Amino acid sequence: MEKLKMHSPDLTQDNIVRIRDLFPGCVTEAKSEDGRVKLAVDFDQLRQELADSIVEGPQERYHLNWPGKREALLAANAPIAKTLRPCREESVNFDSTKNLFIEGDNLDALKLLQENYLGKVKMIYIDPPYNTGKDFIYKDSFASGQITHEVSSGERSEEGARLVANPEGNGRFHSNWLTMIAPRIRLAKNMLTQDGAIFVSCDEGEHPRLRLLMDEAFGQSNFVADMVWAAGRKNDSRLVSVSHEYIVCYARDVEYLRSKQITWRQRKKGLDEIYSQYERLKRQFGQDFKAMTDGMKEWYRSLSDSHPSKAHKHYAHVDQRGIYFPDNISWPGGGGPKYEVIHPITKKPVKVPSRGWMTSDPKRLQEWIDDDRVHFGEDENSVPCIKSYLKDKEQQTPYSVFYQDGRAASKRLRALMDGDLFDFPKDELVLQEVVEMLTEKDDIIVDFFAGSSTTAHSVMLQNATDGGNRRFVMVQLDEKAKEDSAAYQAGFKTIPEVSRERIRRAGKSVIGGACHAGWNKDIGFRVLKVDTSNMADVYYAPDALEKPNLDMFVDNIKPDRTAEDLLFQVMLDWGVDLALPIAKETIQGKEVFFVDGNALAACFDARSGIDEAFVKELAKRQPLRVVFRDAGFKDSAVKINVEQIFKSLSPSTEVKCI
Repeated sequence: MEKLKMHSPDLTQDNIVRIRDLFPGCVTEAKSEDGRVKLAVDFDQLRQELADSIVEGPQERYHLNWPGKREALLAANAPIAKTLRPCREESVNFDSTKNLFIEGDNLDALKLLQENYLGKVKMIYIDPPYNTGKDFIYKDSFASGQITHEVSSGERSEEGARLVANPEGNGRFHSNWLTMIAPRIRLAKNMLTQDGAIFVSCDEGEHPRLRLLMDEAFGQSNFVADMVWAAGRKNDSRLVSVSHEYIVCYARDVEYLRSKQITWRQRKKGLDEIYSQYERLKRQFGQDFKAMTDGMKEWYRSLSDSHPSKAHKHYAHVDQRGIYFPDNISWPGGGGPKYEVIHPITKKPVKVPSRGWMTSDPKRLQEWIDDDRVHFGEDENSVPCIKSYLKDKEQQTPYSVFYQDGRAASKRLRALMDGDLFDFPKDELVLQEVVEMLTEKDDIIVDFFAGSSTTAHSVMLQNATDGGNRRFVMVQLDEKAKEDSAAYQAGFKTIPEVSRERIRRAGKSVIGGACHAGWNKDIGFRVLKVDTSNMADVYYAPDALEKPNLDMFVDNIKPDRTAEDLLFQVMLDWGVDLALPIAKETIQGKEVFFVDGNALAACFDARSGIDEAFVKELAKRQPLRVVFRDAGFKDSAVKINVEQIFKSLSPSTEVKCI
């Protein structure tokens, strides 16, 4: 019976397979240092295939390079034998939620999630360390040459999962920052849907290098925009007061967006206040539309120029359909048709627009007039207008430059968390607009520099607004809170603890307000923690086991691991969505997990031994996949017959063991 590999994908081998698809003659088989046969690239043959298109040696070329780039690429591709262990006690609605909170190094997490979320994530937003000389960056350890067993089994140095200082005194090393961010960007790209996009917050310090790095990873043609966030004036500079940040945006495939005519839109700000004023005037004046129009104009005049509703002051007229703007009724570009149109009050021909009417059919224009969709002046001396209703124009193309007070998010988070537990948190309302413009329905949003989990908050806010059931995946390093920090004083020992508490409180706050009827109100999250593999070293290197020690390994699973731990590693290995519902049943006295009904059945119960009667009963359920514990069978005869039983009773079931 075939065993699951129980480690993250080897992306180097995947890349070689892609080369083989293009150039079959350039890929061969070779023995690695551990004696295993694997695919390898014949670069001499590939060189001949590419001929004049090779750039090498001192030949000039346009590219981004830095000390550590090679190691960064190795880090992105190297497999790891780690897992995600479920933590029910720190989760919210573990059994029913579709959201995930992953605690651990985000490079490990991204590798582990590759098969589960390959091409399934609509939006990625990250706010990585800005490399200001005062903050910290991730420091990864790399394996050069052949990946050793110690690395593949998760035995890495302590440095490989920690934050390290990158101080300004060290020259504010750009290379350290690039080496950290590059493998994470490459892995993240694989997770995006074809119509997906990534948004990366940064300041001017690393912005130039981030753009070059993103060009290399995504292709320059997939650059969408630098969104410039003006967060308010500062008076802390002797030269120029820098009061903005960037959100750099790249699409997974811009050409696909064009071919499918996909557009990004967001709801205009200030509309709710306008509609509220309209309702107040309606209660006051009833059907007196002139009085309501005068009231709307007066209300707009009373607003400050910075009020978001002020930008829509041209929508001040009211009729039986609602609020409208008298828009241009002339032919675009000029040269349009000119014919006589009668004013409904004076019964005289009105002034014809210089560019002609917007429709060449006089009957059609008359239908609009009869339906009260044309706005006339007091007499025939003015050109009529077409009524453009606010309810039909609520969406707009997002602007690349926007203002949002940078202090507002800190104030709201302070009130939510009863203290300043995070410095400079991102604004959940800004991110909500990004979520709104790109995603819908059941889309997945990932943030692998979760911090205070602002992204999760914004996803819940948008779901409550439009009734979508978007899902979030947050990843946060298991970073300890400093003992002199407000978070530590408030009882939080780690940053993930604060992050999860923010989601809990934000969820309660969102669900306590106005919620769209279509939203499933999922404010929970499943906590999973990055850890070493559940499998003992003998699972990965059985040949290395000395015979005198064979009796020590009756089982190949670490003794401190639970059946649910094993289930999630199997789900990772098989590429099953980690947020699917899990049910537990007892069949003939043995505990069996069923994931999403019959998507996966797993039995790790080794207490009484798996026999043929149990296997036949399980096969009748016809699961798509089934996995057993290698040491769980009653005897070798049962283990041999398992596949034959499933071929007979459930031939489409894929059977494996661990």
